[in-house]
Amino acid sequence: MKNFRRTDLTFSLCGLNCLLCPMRMGGHCPGCGGGEGNQSCALARCSLERGGLEYCASCPDYPCPRYSGLDRYDSFITHQGRADSIRRFQEIGPAAYRRELEEKAALLQRLLLRCNAGRRKTFFTVAANLLGLEELRAAAEAADGLPAVQERERRAAEALEKAARDRGVELKLRRRPPGKKKNSEDT
Repeated sequence: MKNFRRTDLTFSLCGLNCLLCPMRMGGHCPGCGGGEGNQSCALARCSLERGGLEYCASCPDYPCPRYSGLDRYDSFITHQGRADSIRRFQEIGPAAYRRELEEKAALLQRLLLRCNAGRRKTFFTVAANLLGLEELRAAAEAADGLPAVQERERRAAEALEKAARDRGVELKLRRRPPGKKKNSEDT
């Protein structure tokens, strides 16, 4: 969006963990407010109207009606943990949250480079977004020392699936049903 710039490109305006996004990791997205993009983002327009807020969570009206239905479906990154991410961000502050995201990103890179036999990029990315640091560390460590990438992938995936079951989390993207159009509640 024209004139929409932010200084923190690790955590989006609306609570997505940009640093854990496959589009950002692949160099296909500059991050929320990192350049031209987000052309139709109603939240970016709202931020500009409110003087360029860095995070929606900083707004006195957060959460506003714009958040109604916002997490119903996922895009290339999961939207499921957005409210939890914002809560954690508010709880520990921007700098600490950024450090947490940086460690999660390093663990995600480790899983993708060492434990992905070509079929688990989305799975590992969703897990990094929805699970905690300890669970990601445990999964990466469970795969350490195994010689074959397929075995590392299986061991890491099992550890993440168990952690997700324990939390009641499903580690897959929620796609919009075919024929269902995006509306204001599905932003």
